[in-house]
Amino acid sequence: MITSPSAPYRLTAARLIVLGALAGSIAGCSEAPPPAATAPRLVAVAPAAATTTSNISRLTGEVQAANEAELGFRIGGKVVERKVDVGDKAVAGQLLARLDSVNEENALKAAKAVRLAALGEVEQTRTAFDRQDRLMGQGFTTRRQFDQALTAKEVAEARLNEAEAQVALAQDRLGFTELRADSDGVVTTRRLEAGEVVQPGQVVFRMARDDGRDAVFDVTPRFLDQQPAGGIFRVSLAADPSVSVTGRVREIAPQADAATGTFRIRVGLDKKLPAMALGSTVVGVLEKSSALVVSVPAGALTIMGTDPAVWVVDPATSRVALRRIEVLRFEYASVLVAHGLEAGEMVVSGGIQALYPGQMVKPLPPAERRANSLKYLPATAACLDGACRFGLTFPIKT
Repeated sequence: MITSPSAPYRLTAARLIVLGALAGSIAGCSEAPPPAATAPRLVAVAPAAATTTSNISRLTGEVQAANEAELGFRIGGKVVERKVDVGDKAVAGQLLARLDSVNEENALKAAKAVRLAALGEVEQTRTAFDRQDRLMGQGFTTRRQFDQALTAKEVAEARLNEAEAQVALAQDRLGFTELRADSDGVVTTRRLEAGEVVQPGQVVFRMARDDGRDAVFDVTPRFLDQQPAGGIFRVSLAADPSVSVTGRVREIAPQADAATGTFRIRVGLDKKLPAMALGSTVVGVLEKSSALVVSVPAGALTIMGTDPAVWVVDPATSRVALRRIEVLRFEYASVLVAHGLEAGEMVVSGGIQALYPGQMVKPLPPAERRANSLKYLPATAACLDGACRFGLTFPIKT
């Protein structure tokens, strides 16, 4: 029997068709279903809250008198008596020291003698004028004699006035030989001894008046720049903090100290407490409130390169974006943000470890949020050994 040469080819073609169909069916069976949409990631969110910060400044100073007087004699002379010393209390009008008054007493006696002579002359000239006045009315004297009597009377009266003025001056100079306190206070400085000769106006005593007390502090220029207007100080004794009083700044030195570069401020105390004696060391506390800042939970803080950042949730799309911020200060469980966030914006406060930009998130229910927050410890500025940066959260090891 003769076989057709085209048979093997027909068999091969049939086999190829069968194999192609099998391959197509196998390929069709191996195709994967279309990927399902990624589910939103559950995270804890919190709003950025507006708040104010309080900075407490502590200063150390001393108590001084609100007003001090430098006392001295108004005339020169030799000191014959000193009645008080440093630390002595004096009342208004009390004698502090005395000069030798012999010369002033003699001058007063001389002035009184001149006044007595002037008084006699006045009496004589007045009698003469009265006689001339009567005669003039009767026509028994001349106008010239009348005018001479009048002039003599007026000259005598002028000399009497001058003599009385000289007596007053002599009495004043005699009084100037005694130095008396012009108000109640405490003697803080003494610069004379009995037997010394002092000059007019020379300061011999410094006296702290009892009309008020100041707490005096030396501060830096930065403190003055940050000091709030009308700030209230709480001033207390360094040895006994329970003794305290409030006060306000009443005087700021216009020039810095050449040696220290600090400015001296005087805080007027509202009360004069007996326990706050002159020279006592005190501590002044001033609480300063800053402008509005934004606060976020410490668990919201992460890093973007080397800068602090937070994940901000877009309320319209529920997607997150990483945003750089400027940290003002770390609190125990929160972070104060100076720039980069607005109050009311939502940030991710838990579950930030696996987020990526543009990822869709879903807020955790309140119950799950509280349970999840117990797994993390907010890392603040109090982290030990510098183990945390920018307040990142770390799982608590148990």
